[in-house]
Amino acid sequence: MEESDKRGRKTRTTEAKDNGRGIPQGSPISPLLANVYMRRFVLAWKKLGLVRKLGSHIVTYADDLVILCKKGKAEEALLKLREIMGKLKLTVNEEKTRVCKVPEGEFDFLGYTFGRIYSARTGQANLGYRPSKKSIKRMVDKVHAMTAEATAWQDATALVAKLNRSLRGWANYFQVGTVNKAYRAIDVYTMARLSRWLRNKYKIRRRGYGDYPPSYIYETMGLVRLTRIGCDNSWAKA
Repeated sequence: MEESDKRGRKTRTTEAKDNGRGIPQGSPISPLLANVYMRRFVLAWKKLGLVRKLGSHIVTYADDLVILCKKGKAEEALLKLREIMGKLKLTVNEEKTRVCKVPEGEFDFLGYTFGRIYSARTGQANLGYRPSKKSIKRMVDKVHAMTAEATAWQDATALVAKLNRSLRGWANYFQVGTVNKAYRAIDVYTMARLSRWLRNKYKIRRRGYGDYPPSYIYETMGLVRLTRIGCDNSWAKA
């Protein structure tokens, strides 16, 4: 939604703001209130005996949750979820709420995709987790913005330092599960974008990597290489 300020400029607004309800997005009190309400939800779930009845286990983080339950009990669990949330005067986000049967299906939670994972070496399938496509896309979009042509005014060393901080931060979170494929994708994209950024900055019109091949990007400029974590991960646990 949009509204106009005193100068006639369009500004973003929200339904909660328009109705005089809720708290500002990003407010530090938001996760506190979420945990207070989620505690009441979990206590009610246990008090009603749903843990034993549905063979369920609840995993929560702020206002996000996953309910794991016995086969054939998912629809009942979803019904109970709506009932309890209604009594707490909370609204379930139906667009983000669904029943998922694993391992036939998969689901995203806290940036990871949980489901069937195939071994690149043996092809064998196992239950596991990996960085979600949305998480990878957000990182790719961030790298894209940081290496846009409009940023060519800044020092190359400063840009690499910024990229490294972002890459390290992303990898510090996504360092468990099956991460190699995601690491490779981000490495390839970041290296190509930085090489292109350097060519634009110094007006080099050669095709391909030109004077900035991967060896120069990684060894001379010191760009972090996520797929090297297994070989040199001194910063990964920092």
